[in-house]
Parts: sequence; C-alpha cells; structure tokens
Amino acid sequence: MKKLHTYVLRYWYGYLFAIVCMVLAIALDMLYPMITESIIDDVIIGGQWKLLTKLLIGIAVVGAGRAVFGYYKEFTFDKLASSVGSDVRKDLFNHIQSLSMNYFADTNTGELMARVKDDVDRIWDVFGMVGMLLIEVTIHITFILYCMFTRNWKLAFLPLTTMIVCGVAAIIMERKLDKVYEEISEENATLTTVAEENLAGVRTVKAFAREEHEIQKFLSHNKRYYELNMSQSKMMVKYEPIFQFVGRALPVITTILGGISVMKGEMSLGALVAFVEYTKNCTWPTEMMGWLANDLSAGIASIKKINKIYGEKAEIANKEDAVVLDEVKGEVAFDHVSFEMEGKKILEDISFTLPAGKTLGIMGATGSGKSTIINLLQRFYDASSGAVKLDGVDIRNLTLKQLRSSIAVVLQDVFLFSDTIEENIKMGQRKTLAMDEVKTAANRAQASSFIEKLDEQYATVIGERGVGLSGGQKQRISIARALSKKSPILVLDDSTSALDMETEHEIQKTLNELNGTTKIIIAHRISAVRRADEIIYLENGKIAERGTHEELLAKKGLYYQTFEAQYGNYSEPRQFS
Repeated sequence: MKKLHTYVLRYWYGYLFAIVCMVLAIALDMLYPMITESIIDDVIIGGQWKLLTKLLIGIAVVGAGRAVFGYYKEFTFDKLASSVGSDVRKDLFNHIQSLSMNYFADTNTGELMARVKDDVDRIWDVFGMVGMLLIEVTIHITFILYCMFTRNWKLAFLPLTTMIVCGVAAIIMERKLDKVYEEISEENATLTTVAEENLAGVRTVKAFAREEHEIQKFLSHNKRYYELNMSQSKMMVKYEPIFQFVGRALPVITTILGGISVMKGEMSLGALVAFVEYTKNCTWPTEMMGWLANDLSAGIASIKKINKIYGEKAEIANKEDAVVLDEVKGEVAFDHVSFEMEGKKILEDISFTLPAGKTLGIMGATGSGKSTIINLLQRFYDASSGAVKLDGVDIRNLTLKQLRSSIAVVLQDVFLFSDTIEENIKMGQRKTLAMDEVKTAANRAQASSFIEKLDEQYATVIGERGVGLSGGQKQRISIARALSKKSPILVLDDSTSALDMETEHEIQKTLNELNGTTKIIIAHRISAVRRADEIIYLENGKIAERGTHEELLAKKGLYYQTFEAQYGNYSEPRQFS
C-alpha cells in the first residue's frame, strides 16, 4: 500500500491552505477574551468609553473573519478527504483486481466488500473530520496555553495539568479500543459475507426451505457484532466521564483560584474574565479527546486490515520484458504440461497442438481436469511443469492483457451483471461495439428471439447474476458476449448444457462458420464436439484417448462408452449440416 502520507503530499497545497485557515480562525478565537478583558479593565473600570465602539466593531470583525476562515477550513478538509478517500479506494480496488485467482479462492467476497467500503470510509474520516479536529485541538491548545501563561503562569499550570491527564486517558483508551475495533472489523466482514452469500443464493435457500437456518446463522453473527459494539460503547462510557468532568469543573476551579489572585492584586478582573474564557476554550478539546480517540482507533484498525490486503502479492504477473505480439493468430499448444495445487496433481503430461482456425474438443468425467486446461490457457494459474504456448510463444512471456483479450470464454456457470442486456453483451468491447453488432451477435447465439420479445428488448435490465432469466437464456447471452468480442480464440466450457438440442444445433452451425477462429469446446455431450478437428478424452488428469470422432468410436474406448450411454441404440447422433 502507498504510505498514507503520500496521499496527503498529493494534495499538500490544499492541506496547507486548510491549516492556514484553521490557524487564522483559532487566532481570531483568541482575540475574543482579549477584547472582553479590555472592555472590563479599560471601559467599565477605567471609564474609557470611547474605546467601546472600536471594541464592539472588533468583535464584529473577528466574528465575520472567524466565520469565513472556519468555512474554508471545513470545506477544504471535506473536499480533500473525499479526494483522498476516493484515491485510496481506487488504489485498493486496482490492487485487488491485480491479485491472482488463488487469492479469491481463499477469500470471502464479503470480507473484500467490507474492506473496500467500510474500512476505506473510516480512513476517509481520518483524513477529514477526525484529522481536522486532531490538528485543530493541537493548535488550539498551544494557542490557549500561550495566552494563559502570558496572563498568569501560576494559574496556567491547572489547565495544563488537566489536559495532560485527559491526554493520557485518551491514549490508554485508544490502545484498548484498537483491539476491539480489529474484532469489530473482522466480524463486520463475516456478517457481510453471510448476508451476501444468502442473498446471492436465495433460490437455493428457498428451494431447500432453509430460510430459518440462514436467519439463525445471520443472527448469530449479528449478535456477535452487537456484543463487540457494546464492548466499545462500555469502554467509551468508562472514560468519557473523565473528559466531561474536567470540562465542567475546570472553569469553576479556575474562577475560584483566579478570584483569589484578583483579591491579592496579582491580576486584574478583566484578565481573570479573559483567563476563564480561555479555560472554557480548553473544555471542548478535552471533551473531544474521547471521541477522537474512538474514531482514530477505528481508522487505525481499518488501515491494518487494508495493509493486510496490500501484503498479498499477485503470483501471476507480467514479466518486465514481456512480449507483445504484432498479431495473435490463435495457435495453441500444450507442451508436456502438468499442474498441481495444494499438493494434489490435477493435470499430468498434457500435450497437444491446436493450429489457428481449428477446433479442439475436450471430454472427460467431472474432475478430470477439463476446465483446468482453460484456466492454464488464460494464465489464471501457471503450469507446474511444461509450457503453454500461444503462436509459439510461452504465455508466461506475454502480457496478461494481450493474452486474455485474445480469448473469449463462455462458461457453464454464467455470470451476468445487473445491467442491461446490451451492456452485458458489450462487455468485451464496451466502448467500441455498435448496436448493430450487438444484435448480430445475439442473433448468431440464438438469443435475439427471446430478447426482442421483452418489453425493453436490449435495454432490459436483468437482475444480479441474471435473475429472471432461464439457464438457457443466460447461456445464450453469454455466448453472444463471447461472439461479439471477435477474439482469435473462442473457448466454450460446457456452455450449451442448458440448451435444447435444436438451439444447440443452430449454435453449432454458427461455430462451424467461424473459419478464422480457433475453438476449444469442453463438453459432456458428444454432439458438441463431434465435428472438432481433434478430440481429447481426459481421465484422472491425463489424456486417455485422442483422435477424431470416427477414430475414437473405432477404438471402442471411453469415448465410445460415452457415445453409447448418450445415444443407446442409435448408431449415430443427429447429423448436423
């Protein structure tokens, strides 16, 4: 993470202006007691009534100046805090996006949401209102102590001592709150995760009648969150009376001791009134210490949580001397590729070459490693041994941007954003894709027929993850999204599983027409891969069989068994033209 002071330095001129306004506003605050002192000593007691008009004008000028500088101080701090908070959130989100897939496999979405939203908001406060008040309290106390010591240095030790006591109490409270806020932050992330998962999986919850179970799970975390916040409140209540008592008692004690000094002739009545006014100005900083310590602790806890994310480094990253191909033709090759994860071997010695414009079919039982091949091709993970190549170049030597932008993927588990159908299809080329191309892609994916029956057609907003659409409709939109990208490589990972045979047949015809596109088709259905130039059949992470449709049928092996299971007495599946 960038050091926090770098964000401040980015806007140093704004913070300098805000602090100058703050200093001027505080300096004007210091003039009020001085004017009061002059009114009492010079006008009321001294009888210099001619000074009264000037002094009253001075009060008006000071009040107006205080309002102006106070406004610019608060407005500037608010504006700067918004800018810094926005920058921190942007940098954090960019860092999260740069992390490798294995990080997301081990981290809850709710936790990341809590970091990006709630924790950044607390840092926002530190750079805004909390930071402003911390600086203001420091400058304010410095000015007040100077003014009090110049009037009666003996009496000034009283407010100085009380402020030291309050400062020590605030430090002790901040350290105790720090641990509590860490626990609150963790529980907030857990609570967010539970809510997010429950709402995202609401269909599953209702289908299994598990509403009561999910409610109880949410309530248990909600109770824990409540208890932690109560612990924080109890700690605040324990220390807050100290600050409140000091704020109320200090002016009274000062008046009594100062009155004795006036009777002894050690200070004037006007000086005493001014001194008491300064003492009252001490009360709000002492009362603020508890609140500031509370919010500062929250900010520090959030900074620690965010720093923990910044401590994560992307395992998959561009090399410094990464290659950028002039043109991606689409030739894919796996050269003795093996892959392990957490000590478990997933792929072993996978080799094949897929020329540009040709089609590869991949079949195999669940867990045989089919999707892992695609994850390695997109470089979500790096091969444990061997090399994955694109146009003869090891993909580890290519930039991630060029590699992944050259591949359009349609997954079985379709993810659609809560946006219009048009924007979901445009995702690959949001800024450049014309509406005519969107409609063409939808038509080729057999999606236009149901889209154009909707009231808003392509402007229809679909729910989160495509709620409101059938599985087949979501798959067709996902296929349209991939086709609109016009990438040299097209990957379909069991992407027609929810389609009827007729629709799948039409989409197969579309795929056959993509002569210049390299296609990798992962499927469980024979009909999806039978026209591929080569088919590989995986078993336990190894290539058990390979060949064309006819060659594999002739072997009477695993592919043939799958064919028999799907078509029974039929000698051949439906012939596609």
